[in-house]
Amino acid sequence: MKYSLILLIFILHFQFVFSQTNTPSLQKVGDRYQLVVNGKPFLMLAGELGNSTASTMESMVPVWPRLKELNLNTVLLPVYWELLEPEEGKFDFELVDNLILEARKNDLKLVILWFGTWKNSMSSHVPAWVKLDQKRFPRAKSHTGESQEILTPFSDENLQADLNAYKHLMRRIKALDAAHQTVILMQPENEIGMLPSARDYHPQADQKFSQDVPKGLMDYLVKNRQKLNPEFAAIWKTNGNQTKGTWEEIFGSGLHTDEIFMAYYFAEFAEQVTAAGKKEYDIPAFVNAALNRPNVKPGDYPSAGPLPHLLDVWMAASPSIDFYSPDFYNPDFKHWNDLYVRQENPLFVPEHVFDNTVAAKALFAIGHYEALGFAPFSVEQIPANPMSPKEEKLAKVYEVLEQFKPLLDQNRGQKRMEGVLLDKENKESVFQLGDYEFTAGHTFNLGWEPNAKSEDWEPAGAVIVQTGEKEFYYVGFGVSLRMKNHKNPNSRVGILKTERGYFKDGEWIVYRHLNGDQTHQGRHIRSFVDDVSIQRFSLYEYD
Repeated sequence: MKYSLILLIFILHFQFVFSQTNTPSLQKVGDRYQLVVNGKPFLMLAGELGNSTASTMESMVPVWPRLKELNLNTVLLPVYWELLEPEEGKFDFELVDNLILEARKNDLKLVILWFGTWKNSMSSHVPAWVKLDQKRFPRAKSHTGESQEILTPFSDENLQADLNAYKHLMRRIKALDAAHQTVILMQPENEIGMLPSARDYHPQADQKFSQDVPKGLMDYLVKNRQKLNPEFAAIWKTNGNQTKGTWEEIFGSGLHTDEIFMAYYFAEFAEQVTAAGKKEYDIPAFVNAALNRPNVKPGDYPSAGPLPHLLDVWMAASPSIDFYSPDFYNPDFKHWNDLYVRQENPLFVPEHVFDNTVAAKALFAIGHYEALGFAPFSVEQIPANPMSPKEEKLAKVYEVLEQFKPLLDQNRGQKRMEGVLLDKENKESVFQLGDYEFTAGHTFNLGWEPNAKSEDWEPAGAVIVQTGEKEFYYVGFGVSLRMKNHKNPNSRVGILKTERGYFKDGEWIVYRHLNGDQTHQGRHIRSFVDDVSIQRFSLYEYD
């Protein structure tokens, strides 16, 4: 009996220590980052819910099986300050608890979006007791002095109210979930930004704007001078790279300085909320951005969020935030992602309009950028029976990526992985893996598919991973691959062997040996746009 009691105490102690130390985390592997959950690499094959879907337990009942139908392993959903703290200091955790427990029951991980002070710039989800006490919880002011439906970040009352609610949320998540790790990632606030002016003109904001740029920001800029993003470095350089002075003395006069100023104080607010939450439960956190459009001025778009031209400011002011992410409602997918992965910022796409590009873009993001994950928006709001073509394609892509995930984990950060994204404007892509140069082409180029002559080309995508000197895997659809040896251009590269198959319990199972028509008599590796597949192939060379 004595020894049984000692053993029980030891087990309980171990579980407590394990829950304290083995939390979800970001880990660098080679030259990339990965999310680690329950001690193992985790790739978020995700979807985000519409804004109000998770606002009641009843509305979520038909959603859980829907998410499983789409082969998601992760769902992004909001927690609403107005529902969490309907009366000041009185917290209602019933909905949060239910969301976590139902996700766990359905073998889904959660990324929680904190709809706190800001959601899509506005303060729409703050509790009624905050909205109604405008003296205590002041609003931002436009350049004409009009109050906005936006709480000013320059009020300590605004900060402390949000921070307190977020702390209680994180404390609850830890108590309920630390041993299970259902909640793997937090997003404090949502699409922070200032409208309809580039900056806030509240009297407290005006006071800050007339003061010197905070020493912490200037120290960061000086220390990181050589790696600042070029568009931000150019603004600082234009004004002489000064290290002391007011905002306009350091960065010049104009909307660009208004936005830089506002970015710093938005980031400082988000930092304090995030840091307070991490003291309760230290799991990774990110902040997302509504992307600006070309030739649109700050304030006409949500100004001062974690946009690429402002990331240096955000990184300086918010060290507790682990990475920054783009939300996509425009087609320039590669352009924006290229900007976001500078300075080793890991890529995660937490929100993309659910269109017929998402399956191909998920493959491209995971292959080319080795992204932490990908999530179309409002995944639950399309009729499920029968599935639409874009839903079916996403579900198939997520299914094969889940099978293939161990090889993605093994090769992450080792320069043995690439992704392609092809359409009518981008018909081919060239890349190198090992000794080989690959030319990836959209299979509509071949002219063999029924829709190849149409005006609209369905986007195609693939991940290619090198697993041996001459061995590779292809995962995708609508892509053909031709190869040559870039180190020995005089040799000719042939396909030694091609297998189509699947992974079961981590083991490669050959479904069919491919040759002849399936490889165009040894000319290429391919699968058509309606054929999401995994193929293993090996190469050889001849004179």
